[in-house]
Amino acid sequence: MIFSKAGFGGAVADFEAAVVAQDAKRSGKAFIRLQETFGRAKETELFAGGPRLAAVLEQVPPSPRAVVAVLVGACVERGADAERCAPGVLAGLRAALEGAVAFGEAWAATGGGAFPVPDDGEPGEEIVGRTGFEAAVGWWTLSQWEMAAVALLNHRAVRAGLGGEAVRAGLDAEAVRAGLDEKAAGGGRGELLRLLTAVEQASGQELRCLSYALQVLDDEPLVVLHRPSATGYLLRLSGIGDNFQLHTLLADALIGGGHVAGRAPSPQEVAVCRETPGQVETAGSFELVAPDGGRLWNEGTPADIPVVDGVRLLVLDEPSYTRSWPAGRFFPGMRGDLILERALEPEETERWFARVSPAGELTG
Repeated sequence: MIFSKAGFGGAVADFEAAVVAQDAKRSGKAFIRLQETFGRAKETELFAGGPRLAAVLEQVPPSPRAVVAVLVGACVERGADAERCAPGVLAGLRAALEGAVAFGEAWAATGGGAFPVPDDGEPGEEIVGRTGFEAAVGWWTLSQWEMAAVALLNHRAVRAGLGGEAVRAGLDAEAVRAGLDEKAAGGGRGELLRLLTAVEQASGQELRCLSYALQVLDDEPLVVLHRPSATGYLLRLSGIGDNFQLHTLLADALIGGGHVAGRAPSPQEVAVCRETPGQVETAGSFELVAPDGGRLWNEGTPADIPVVDGVRLLVLDEPSYTRSWPAGRFFPGMRGDLILERALEPEETERWFARVSPAGELTG
């Protein structure tokens, strides 16, 4: 496809050519035009422009690279091919995380103190003098890389391309993030989670959106035991960002499906937890409990549910108090789903209940 000289398409073509030629003056002018023309871009320009910008990200100088990545993510949100854009953006995310880890190490080695709060400009001379330029840029631009990466991780195919052995295996989150099981963690999600956790621990700041996006499960089997009725169920979840969303979809599958007693969410509450935009007020129907009796918070993610004998195992108790929240999706661009595959036979249910702690006071 040949871009016209005007508009976003022309800016993409000019920027791509200038970056490849390492023409700093021309690429700087095209970089400004990219930002100025994006809001008026045509659909065809966005579809073609996102992958082309992603392909040259590695060659873009460190400071503007993150802004270009955000533009790529915005193109994906408006229809550009996420899979084609993913390699460049996710490689840049990893480099930024590595830089931010190095920043934390250098910061501690040169006196420590509270991490500086990045602003819209570049890191100042004093900061660069303490940590080095690339490390400072890694920390300075990390929130932009988070924004770009989450836009791509909304897509199931991108998540699948990153792997997820460590998350799917249900390894202890701290062990995975600390790199204590390199074979299981692999070089995709496990590596990014380890780097992210190192940054969060050093900085005292949480990049919650990125952390949750990297932990999203797809096509994940889930055994649920409903303690009040002594029944069990096999479900399969995909694209669920947090346990608030899971809670509502569980109530729909089990209560709405007529399997257990309780308050069933309305069709509107369920729809916004799947793919309908917006939020609808809802109330809790269960207490989410781990097999060992520990509380699983709605603020957590399905990846927090422990794995027992190769399958995630969740216990549902009566709610200890009434709690309400806006039903919806933690990631508005991500489709969520929870499918009830079947009710377990009484013998199966009994065997699963034998693996959980008796009902009692919640821990955690």
